[in-house]
Amino acid sequence: RLRDIDGPNYHSTRAIFEVREGDNVIARLRPEKRTYTASRQSMTEAAIDPGLTRDLYVAMGEPLDNEAWAIRVYYKPFVRWIWLGGVLMSIGGILAATDRRYRVAVKQQDAKVAVEGAKA
Repeated sequence: RLRDIDGPNYHSTRAIFEVREGDNVIARLRPEKRTYTASRQSMTEAAIDPGLTRDLYVAMGEPLDNEAWAIRVYYKPFVRWIWLGGVLMSIGGILAATDRRYRVAVKQQDAKVAVEGAKA
């Protein structure tokens, strides 16, 4: 379905999509195509259904003839896991930097340099 909406500084056309698996509705997505009144610039507001194992994106393109629209649907598996990998790498870096073995080795090396400097 399509609906016209007037926002505070824009006019938009909103589409409503139901994503189904069999008879079950998985998600309702509402992408918009906005035209801002001050600049007459068009922007697309994509609708996103996030999930643990996949993200689903729906974006409206340009209007075609006979009230048809160009629609883009993207299925992106495991996108959230990219962020999880970055978090795990950060935690690993913090654990490595705070490892006691490195601090003890530096203290022993400093003590050895100080003893050798005192002998000379």
